Amino acid sequence: MDTFDYIIVGGGSAGCVLAERLSADGKSQVLLVEEGGSGDQFMVKMPKGFGKTLSSPETAHYYATVNPREGAVGREMWVRGKMLGGSSAVNGMVWNRGVPADYDRLAELAGPQWSYSEMLPHMRGIENHLLGESDTRGTGGPVEVSTHPRPSRLLKAWVEAGAQLGLPVKEEHSIIAQEGIGPMQWNIDRRGRRVSSARAFLTLAKGRPNLTVVTGLRTDRIIVRDRRAIGIEGVRGGQPVSYGARGEVILSAGAIGSPRILQLSGIGPAELLSAAGVPVLLDSPSIGCHLREHLLIAQNFRLRSQADSDNRAYSGLNLLRNVARHALFGTGPMSYGSTEAAAFARVLPESTRPDTQIMFQPYSLDPEKEGMAFETEPGAYLYSFPLRPQSEGSVMITTADPAAPLAIDPRYLSAEGDRRTVIGATRFIRKLMTQPALAPYVVGEVGPAARAQTDDEILAYYHRAGQAGYHATATVRMGRDNLAPLDGNLRLRGIEGLRVCDLSVFPEMIAGNTNAPTMAMASRAAALILAQRA
Repeated sequence: MDTFDYIIVGGGSAGCVLAERLSADGKSQVLLVEEGGSGDQFMVKMPKGFGKTLSSPETAHYYATVNPREGAVGREMWVRGKMLGGSSAVNGMVWNRGVPADYDRLAELAGPQWSYSEMLPHMRGIENHLLGESDTRGTGGPVEVSTHPRPSRLLKAWVEAGAQLGLPVKEEHSIIAQEGIGPMQWNIDRRGRRVSSARAFLTLAKGRPNLTVVTGLRTDRIIVRDRRAIGIEGVRGGQPVSYGARGEVILSAGAIGSPRILQLSGIGPAELLSAAGVPVLLDSPSIGCHLREHLLIAQNFRLRSQADSDNRAYSGLNLLRNVARHALFGTGPMSYGSTEAAAFARVLPESTRPDTQIMFQPYSLDPEKEGMAFETEPGAYLYSFPLRPQSEGSVMITTADPAAPLAIDPRYLSAEGDRRTVIGATRFIRKLMTQPALAPYVVGEVGPAARAQTDDEILAYYHRAGQAGYHATATVRMGRDNLAPLDGNLRLRGIEGLRVCDLSVFPEMIAGNTNAPTMAMASRAAALILAQRA
């Protein structure tokens, strides 16, 4: 079989960064494998095309969760990107990096190499921020970062309403002080196109003879000999495929994919593996455990005027005009990210820093209809989530068959602090939307969420109608303690030549959205790998 110095499994937010960084010197032979396709479709490049890409099995994976939530109808479905770029090619393009306290906590848990001072050069180094360079922003990097080019009067009023509640007004969110309200930043370029990790990093590596990219390959197992990873095996086009590694295998398959591959390889909780019919190679009890994920609900608000809502922008002739506007000029709502503004607030009296993130959209989806159906009346909707959820779930295989469904149990709101936070956030949003600045625009809250008034009713609605924020983390966590599957350099304890580098490695949630932290983490990981090789 073909053999490489580095095999990177998963071409998503982390994998594309690693492929570019590890192949940059031209010396190492690097293989990047991805289950999906190239990800170069028009709908991928158009920011608001995620409504289509998330609903297509050609560009998205679908994972059903178990259903532990009382009152929920059917199983919740988690969606992940299935192409080069991974979920960075289908997400809402929110560029939010977290703040010093997040990374200093990471350093406390996993090692000083992950402190804010160590991570900041990598956060700045991957950016080409259109707001310009600063002590925290970077320019000249491969990921173009923009802010809203034309904030509407409703958005401006929403920011003013936050100020009336005492929130600082911010130009951007990736700064040291997290608390505040302001327009959202996106990984969208000046021409209004999505900048996925594939577009940003694989474009740099294009044509390098020492980088091989293979798509359409589902990786199922790591080949291990004498406690060392020496390759991978999987399926491509219905045929078994294997590749050898003379250096390292690096899993970048995400918080769902990486524990799946490890467990199918016999690396994980011994009792689980035996029950699934997988021979135990290494008993690593934490693999697939400690899952943390955001849970959110939509709170819809009726607006007074269609002029302030985008509900009509995404259907009929308006949709055709806006797609054409995007294609010709890179402007208009199809060129914007999913969320146009955000607030970071303290909703619990004991919190010393923000505990909740609130996202603002100038459109509203009909909660009574399947899929992304917009309301016919003018509306906007907001959602929120606890910044650092404490509830822990799991991702586990069920059999030795690589095609069998996984058992994903989020165990949302199982921690008391998370329950108190979502109740407080729901009430904070209602208070925010009734501030004087919004009175000319907002009629009031509508829909099923509006009927949830008591604490018990709010929690019941979260359980019944809540959905994941698609920020799952911690299933293959790194840590100083030997109970963590990975050490502080992302090496798997007990198997040589095997690392994990994706969102699964963070032992706790970086406060907010996870795409930018994952790319920066991969850049830092590549530096650690190259330093070790030297």
